[in-house]
Amino acid sequence: MSPSPSPAAPAGGLPSTAQPRRAALAAWVGSALEYYDFFIYGTAAALVFNKVFFPETSPVAGTLLSLATFGVAYIARPLGAVLFGHIGDRLGRKKVLVATLLMMGVATLAIGFLPSYDQIGALAPALLVVCRLLQGLSAGGEQAGANSMTLEHSPQDRRSFFTSFTLSGTQGGQILATAVFLPVALLPEEALLSWGWRVPFWASVLVLVAGVLIRRTLHETPVFEREIAGTTPDGAPTPATKDQLPIAALLRGHWPNLLRVSLAATVASVSTLMTVFALSFAVNTVGLERSTMLWVVVAANVVALAAIPLFATLADRIGRRPVFIGGALGSAVLLAAYLWAISTGNLVLVFVTGILLSGVVYSAANGVWPAFYGEMFPAKVRLTGTAVGTQIGFALGGFSPTIAAALAGGSAAGWISVAVFGAVICLVAAASAYSARETAHLSLQDIETLQDRPSRVGAGAGAGV
Repeated sequence: MSPSPSPAAPAGGLPSTAQPRRAALAAWVGSALEYYDFFIYGTAAALVFNKVFFPETSPVAGTLLSLATFGVAYIARPLGAVLFGHIGDRLGRKKVLVATLLMMGVATLAIGFLPSYDQIGALAPALLVVCRLLQGLSAGGEQAGANSMTLEHSPQDRRSFFTSFTLSGTQGGQILATAVFLPVALLPEEALLSWGWRVPFWASVLVLVAGVLIRRTLHETPVFEREIAGTTPDGAPTPATKDQLPIAALLRGHWPNLLRVSLAATVASVSTLMTVFALSFAVNTVGLERSTMLWVVVAANVVALAAIPLFATLADRIGRRPVFIGGALGSAVLLAAYLWAISTGNLVLVFVTGILLSGVVYSAANGVWPAFYGEMFPAKVRLTGTAVGTQIGFALGGFSPTIAAALAGGSAAGWISVAVFGAVICLVAAASAYSARETAHLSLQDIETLQDRPSRVGAGAGAGV
């Protein structure tokens, strides 16, 4: 029996004024809680895991191995994208939001109880990698699920604004994660390495309980319910698609947009280069204080909380592409400036360039992509397409700190090679966004008509397919 229409959706399938706000709030809180878990791992990998789990290696090798464990989650993320994309496109967006939060919370709590290398030897980093892979599976479906839920509840002229709350939530989670590590980073070395680093991971039990309670209150989207029922907004039947797996339909009919999203999503490397590599570079190579660099991250993310919805609002007015491209190109310049500032040891320059990079310029691309990517796919493959595409692109972001550390080679002058590496990534992301169709002023029904057909190779730049 087909599901009944959502009580939050009025006749015609248009969202009520309350449901978009509820979906945006749930996306913000859920993402903040889940990405708190994800980011505390990155901070711990940059500051302590090299000594706790890889003490038998040289300092440089230990740092590389520690950062590599941060990156392994990005191997699992595409698998999580396929798994949770299938669930979300076949069984509902809401189920994905609850399941991903449960998996992330359990894996993070387990990390807090792992024994060190000194206690159980090589089994310790092996268990760490297993927990990190579970975090990656969860994150693979988290943002795409929240984005699809919010996008399909949003009014036509504010889709970018409402979906941006998912990314504001990740910034909030990063603020919480970094803020928790501020007092921990001030502990004596012995206390930090024995029990101090574990406290933020133990606190994830609060994430597990609060997040699930919040997300269980959401209604399924009218767009998804119509897709399952096989009807258009006016009640007319649509061609049956239930016999086709979402991933198969995606690869068969929408692979050019999948490729576009994958390349554009590599811009996420800017975030990991700043929050993971630059933190390790500043503390372990240049010799800046841990707490000082953590405050840079906090300040930048506080600014981003305001900047992301502002850029998203701008994208609702002038389009997704110009805002995203401006953010990507600006990030290439500011990343170089930030790394140079760290190499000089000038804290004023570090704070100014760090806030401009992560708080302002990167927020343009970061705040727009939830709507930009989601609108490249029809409802039947939206969650799968967004999840798989972003996680392929994010995979480079996950290993960017490791690549950057290898390029830098433990030298303060190594920032130049890293800056070039980051600039190439940003240029690729901007070029991919330029080739996409502009969808800011189209309704979801219009997007469904345009996107729900086999893609054609050879469309002109900016036309989409």
